[in-house]
Parts: sequence; structure tokens; C-alpha cells
Amino acid sequence: MNDTLPKIRQFLESTNLKFEVMDCDPELADTKIFCKEYGINLNDSVNAIVVKTKTGELKYAACALLATTKLDINKMIRKKLEARKVSFADIEETIKLTAMNIGGVTPLALPSALPLWVDSKVMKRNYIILGGGNRLSKIKVTPKIFYYTLNTEIVEGLAN
Repeated sequence: MNDTLPKIRQFLESTNLKFEVMDCDPELADTKIFCKEYGINLNDSVNAIVVKTKTGELKYAACALLATTKLDINKMIRKKLEARKVSFADIEETIKLTAMNIGGVTPLALPSALPLWVDSKVMKRNYIILGGGNRLSKIKVTPKIFYYTLNTEIVEGLAN
């Protein structure tokens, strides 16, 4: 099947980096379940999470972090979004901003207006597993992929 969204596959191919598209049962797409069922080390799995301001001007950012870590939402995210209060975007906002379903959101080929912050720990992995843009696939690729993504910043301490 190897089902990824065409724009994501096109982006991956444009980088000339090696990648593998892995088929995924949509019922098993959530990170912890996927890793357990497919024998993937949770330390190599990357979650993509959209955050937003709750006060002041409405701003969003996408974050990429290892599945074994949690976003430092109260300090780091708040500071980076320059807001008093921040939260996670809800499902509808995430789908609208990324055009991807929860459980398959990938930090690749995001809209150029959406900043992407990648936790520096992600960059230390030999390879990472990302969502495929849908619940039918995952992508295995080097973290160097983030040197090719738009509007991207590698952030020390984004996640703990």
C-alpha cells in the first residue's frame, strides 16, 4: 500500500535522503500502540503536536519531539509563542492547520506560515519514525530531514 500524501512523498523525494514508507493499520496508528505492534523503539518515534496561544494574538506552532518526552508547554512553549497562556490545539484546529488526521500528523510538508520547532533530542537519533500524513502510513527517515523543512528551528529544551 505505502500510502502517503503526494505532497509529503514529493517533499521526501526532493531531499535525496533515504526514507522508507511503512504501512500501518489505521487502528494501530497512535504512537505507543504502533510502536508496540510493529516492534519500533519508542525512543525513535517522533510526535508532531500543534500548540497555540490562549491569550493575546492567536498564534500556532507545530512541535516535533521524541515520543518518550513531553513538551515544556508552561515555560518553553509559552516563551517562544510570547504569550501568558498557551495550550495544545484541539483536533479540529490541528486538522484545519495541517490538513492531516490525528494519529498521522507529520512535521513534513506543513504550511509555510506554521513555524516548526524540533526538540534537539530528535536530532541525536540515527533515524526517526514520523506520521505519514494519515493513519495508513509512517515514515522512517534520518532526522536530517529537518534541515529541509520550511520555517524550522531546532530548539534545545523544547521537551523534557
